[in-house]
Amino acid sequence: MASLVWSTTNTSYKTLPFAYAQTNAAALASTTTLVGTDSGGATSNTAATNGGLQIKKDIKYFDSASGYLVYPSTVTTTGVIGKKVPAIIMIHEWWGINDNIRTMANTLAKQAGFVVLAVDLFKGQSTKDPNQAMQLLKIVTDNPQQSISNLQAAVKYVASLPFVDSSKIASIGWCFGGGQSLQLALHSEQHPLVATILYYGTPLVTDKQQLSKIKWPVLGIFGDKDQAIPLSNIQQFKATLDSIGISNEIHIYKGLGHAFANPSGANYAPNETVDAWQKTLEFLKKYT
Repeated sequence: MASLVWSTTNTSYKTLPFAYAQTNAAALASTTTLVGTDSGGATSNTAATNGGLQIKKDIKYFDSASGYLVYPSTVTTTGVIGKKVPAIIMIHEWWGINDNIRTMANTLAKQAGFVVLAVDLFKGQSTKDPNQAMQLLKIVTDNPQQSISNLQAAVKYVASLPFVDSSKIASIGWCFGGGQSLQLALHSEQHPLVATILYYGTPLVTDKQQLSKIKWPVLGIFGDKDQAIPLSNIQQFKATLDSIGISNEIHIYKGLGHAFANPSGANYAPNETVDAWQKTLEFLKKYT
């Protein structure tokens, strides 16, 4: 069932360049009991038990890319009580894998019991400098096949884990990562996903022929004052998904600009951020 939801909250906003988007990690950390946020130490291929989570850093899943893998400690080599569990491919913004992404991965694993692999599209680099971030992003956009191969390898990696249900792999990303989440959906013929989630993903594909490659539900989170993604593009995105029969939930928050889930940004909207996260968890529960 498709849905188009408008928030009734009117919020003032300031224009913020699209790539300043961050995750909603800080907001969720303040409203949720987080257990297992890791700020140090797990070595490659060695799990560190931290507050109910198994955390592995530097997972070599593709060439020079090292991901961040986290899952509940209750997950054994055969899953939870012998039952395999779903997995999420999490995709960073233009900053690379940072503390926000790691916290969000931990949060998702803790709250929903997923195996989460935060991928690395920047070959180990991360930054707080917007100029360097733009350079890193340009490398990806200039070599799209490299990033697609990276994401496909991430899916293949988690699907190979003995405790993962390979038929239940979804993806999520914010801003640049949201756009990459959509790109993964458009290039998953060899290993179909079960769901795709994008928070104000850029660029937003609206072409019918391309979107017809998706065979599973899509969740989109947007603000109607996003100057990086015009409202008309969001509406066209939904209309195209509807026209080709792709189940979707497109939530457009009224009065909000780009990166409204970014706790450090001028457009930050805490109430809508929490609401969007709840919708994300419900969506994942429904389809995984």
